[in-house]
Amino acid sequence: MTDQTQEHRFPCSRCGASLRFRPGQREMVCDWCGHVQPIGPGDARAPGRQPDAGPADPALQWDAAHKTPELAEIPLEHGLHLDRDGGDIVHEVRTLSCPNCGARVDLDDTHHASACPFCATPVVTDTGATRRIKPQAVLPFRLTEAEARKAMSDWLGGLWFAPSGLVAYARKDKHLTGVYSPFWTFDADSRSRYSGQRGDVYYETHWVTETVNGKSRRVARRVAKVRWRPARGRVARSFNDVLVPASTALPQRFTGAMAPWDLSHLAVYRPDFLAGFEAEGYTVALADGHGAARAQMARVIEGDVRRDIGGDRQRIDSIASEFDAETFKHILLPIWTAAYRYNGRSFRFVVNGQSGRVMGERPWSAWKIAGAAVAALVALAIILYFTR
Repeated sequence: MTDQTQEHRFPCSRCGASLRFRPGQREMVCDWCGHVQPIGPGDARAPGRQPDAGPADPALQWDAAHKTPELAEIPLEHGLHLDRDGGDIVHEVRTLSCPNCGARVDLDDTHHASACPFCATPVVTDTGATRRIKPQAVLPFRLTEAEARKAMSDWLGGLWFAPSGLVAYARKDKHLTGVYSPFWTFDADSRSRYSGQRGDVYYETHWVTETVNGKSRRVARRVAKVRWRPARGRVARSFNDVLVPASTALPQRFTGAMAPWDLSHLAVYRPDFLAGFEAEGYTVALADGHGAARAQMARVIEGDVRRDIGGDRQRIDSIASEFDAETFKHILLPIWTAAYRYNGRSFRFVVNGQSGRVMGERPWSAWKIAGAAVAALVALAIILYFTR
């Protein structure tokens, strides 16, 4: 197989050192001499379709009137075929694979060994190349490493029962790594037929006998009843950018805590945005991501059905959904991540590179927990002493 792995280098025009993308700006900076170079629009046009030349790359379109690249959705069936067999939106990349958490991080030819940015496990690069669907879009980093570190320190400082000195330890001990994490987005139009039952609550008065102060008496009680009747109908919904993680390197509670993302700031993928950062390759196949997106859609459709049935309560017997106009995008989202060791144990955390939301694992101080328990018992004893 022909090696089509692309290597992207961004030398400084003044000194030749490597440029890196500056978070929050559309520019690249040289850490050696300080030269700043803007990220230009480049030639983002999709190749025009020529006779017998195969289909045009559907990942990019060119707005000739405004001279700006626009994101375009890729038909799902086209993408499923490419993910299996390769094609016009697939490229080859060299990756390292973490034996501990399963992350796959893209590398260029200057790297031969590294540590996993998610769990700090030492890893060695694969010797071969992997074919994957190219990213169509990237959400550039907005937070700098210093801003992400402050968000992390504030989060650690707000933890209850954390060991003393943990914040200072994390501040001085760990460098944060900027990683573009892969996600799938899915669009679809849905039409669903359902059958079920609508429940309307009504009340009946029941007379009961109760004893009060040794005397019996009859009292009225209102008892709730539900009147059920059959319900059938149809609902329709258009889904836009249903977001699904394309990697299992981070637990679901981490990726879920990073939400929400403002995808209105997605930019057409350019290697410039990745300069100075790492990019994780997807390990969740497009078909599996589509299955997860369908599960999300099913939960939304169920809510639509319940609202359409109406009433006070609903029973759903069946929902039959049809989907069309299904499309997808492969996008990269910015995450600052670090794994640090404290008292012989490893902990990791991630910071949303756009919003600053933090999620992480944390150590607990057994002494602080025990002290709090003792203090609570003392306080309870004092209260009981003065109230008896």
